[in-house]
Amino acid sequence: MTEFEKAVSILKKASRSGSRLGLERIFELAALIGDPQDKPKTVHVAGTNGKGSFCAMLSSVLTAQGYKTGTFSSPVMLKENDCVRIDGRPVSEKIFADAVIRTAEASEGMTDKPTEFELLSAAAFLIFAEQDCDFAVIECGMGGDGDSTNIIRRPMLSVITNVTIDHCAYLGNTTAEIASHKAGIIKSGVPVFFGGEDAAAFEVIRRRAELMDAELFTPEVSAFEPSDCEGVGARYKGEEYRVPLKGSYQYKNLISVLTCIEILRSEGVDLTVNAVKRGLKSVRWEGRFEQLCSDPVVIFDGAHNSDGMENFCNSIRCRFGDVKPALLIGVLADKDYRSYADMLRPLVGRVFAIAPNNPRALPSLELAECFNGLCLPTEPFPSVSEGFAAAYANCCEHRLPLLVAGSLYMYSDIVKEVERIKTKCK
Repeated sequence: MTEFEKAVSILKKASRSGSRLGLERIFELAALIGDPQDKPKTVHVAGTNGKGSFCAMLSSVLTAQGYKTGTFSSPVMLKENDCVRIDGRPVSEKIFADAVIRTAEASEGMTDKPTEFELLSAAAFLIFAEQDCDFAVIECGMGGDGDSTNIIRRPMLSVITNVTIDHCAYLGNTTAEIASHKAGIIKSGVPVFFGGEDAAAFEVIRRRAELMDAELFTPEVSAFEPSDCEGVGARYKGEEYRVPLKGSYQYKNLISVLTCIEILRSEGVDLTVNAVKRGLKSVRWEGRFEQLCSDPVVIFDGAHNSDGMENFCNSIRCRFGDVKPALLIGVLADKDYRSYADMLRPLVGRVFAIAPNNPRALPSLELAECFNGLCLPTEPFPSVSEGFAAAYANCCEHRLPLLVAGSLYMYSDIVKEVERIKTKCK
């Protein structure tokens, strides 16, 4: 067993305890490894959707300016070490494994053992400290107040991208309840940005910011002008900024990042217009309306909740117009997947259901039965490979695009299927 395989095994064992919010374990664990979370300057990012894209864009800009920048995000996309990146690239398997193993060894004396995400968070903080990162852009896993990333004592900026309904079993059933958890990342005297539109959530965040004497910023939407339908560009203060990320929802993420760049500048961070443009132009982020194949077109989008699905549907309209692509979809059982049928029905043709490789996955037969009952004809498949093969063959026969949507936990399996077909066709 290699050191990397050992680290993966440690994380898999820790995952059996599931998700347990609360900061007692992670504070204890961080202290055991020297409290590395406070060494780099940090931007702490919470929100229902858009966190990953926001973090990727901002990290790329900071890197372009010359700052050594760490990024921590979840879930894992292809390999375990890709959730910890420096200057846009996953850290090496050696660096990742060393940090995870040392963190796990430090936790051996703890009575209440850390969860998988707590081990990952602590290991990421340790890596960024030991690799002398100037900045760390840290994405919350879930919520905010009880999330294991919320041990940063004084970030440079706290960000809440938006608040919509998700993770109700943990965070509550209303946007106000969910916002109260996400507002837990607001620190005393630290500026906070909110990029959402929900009035109830805004009021919760405004009150928390006032209580913490934290200046609250929101995007001045009228100051921005989209460059095109797909939302990959914006004109702002006489300059045009573009990102290669597709999906109409990236426009909102872009203006949030540009607004936060202004806030960081006011905090003394040097970020030139040229560096911002270069950083945004070179950003890479997987699984967000990402085209994996061109003939036929295969696009993956991690639309894993109702708000994400609505944004995904807007992107379908923008990209494909009257063409109805086929859809391969897999979801987790704790999501509001029933709401997806009405949104998807006018936009897609044949639907193929699969189950993501995750203990929380909804069986494909249940998803198909649900969608069929809601007048969205859907065929279930017992495995990702069988579902993808059927959907891909259908699209080749009818010269149609194939959309793959739902849980990000499907991403690595779908990429493998696409690569297998590309290899076969060579």
